[in-house]
Amino acid sequence: MTYRRDTITLAQLAKTIDHSLLRPDMTEQEVRDGCALAREFHVASVCVKPCDVTLAVTALQNSDVLVGTVVGFPHGSAKTAVKVFETQQATADGAREIDMVMNIGHFKSGQFEEVEADIRAVVEASVPHAIVKVILENAYLTKDEIVKACQLVESAGGHFVKTSTGYAPSGATVEDLRLMRATVSEQVHVKAAAGIRTLDALLDVIDAGAVRVGATATRTMLEAFAAGGQDSAPPSNASY
Repeated sequence: MTYRRDTITLAQLAKTIDHSLLRPDMTEQEVRDGCALAREFHVASVCVKPCDVTLAVTALQNSDVLVGTVVGFPHGSAKTAVKVFETQQATADGAREIDMVMNIGHFKSGQFEEVEADIRAVVEASVPHAIVKVILENAYLTKDEIVKACQLVESAGGHFVKTSTGYAPSGATVEDLRLMRATVSEQVHVKAAAGIRTLDALLDVIDAGAVRVGATATRTMLEAFAAGGQDSAPPSNASY
């Protein structure tokens, strides 16, 4: 399903958000607080560090919020066997969404078969419990490379293509999201992440074709929508 800013409801908008709890210095209490916020607003998921999956699963028990985590994060440079193990451990702990990072260096080296196999191995390791969102890290890619990476993700069985980790020089752009949406089929969805901190920015990426958005400014954006569209940007102090 795709959404538009002029027709989306508050409940639908909340279900586009993966509330990000990935800051490296985040305490367990901050993770619990983030899960409570996610439960309050009925967002799609929380995205936590692998070590916090069981904590988040417990905190979100009997809620409609899924628990997701990251694999090969943030640079995608772990060996495939390590990514597979991370995925298996995460799903065993209760994660139902996996945001994996493509091996950026190998992709830039033209090792496309290896990159596709790496993604496929994680997808297969996630079955039957979780979906896989593949982070391309667009800041390091040309437009042609973004297209090629999207094609590899779809060929490997990935469920989402995702723009960014939040650790690169730049994050999601409307131009990139439109290109990604135009490249993959309807069976593959698009996730925007990094730099989306205001309601206007959130609605812009929704209009560009994103159906999931990684965010930390969840309360600010959803309360602004509920209030009729007035918002302001909170401080930029977290990764997505």
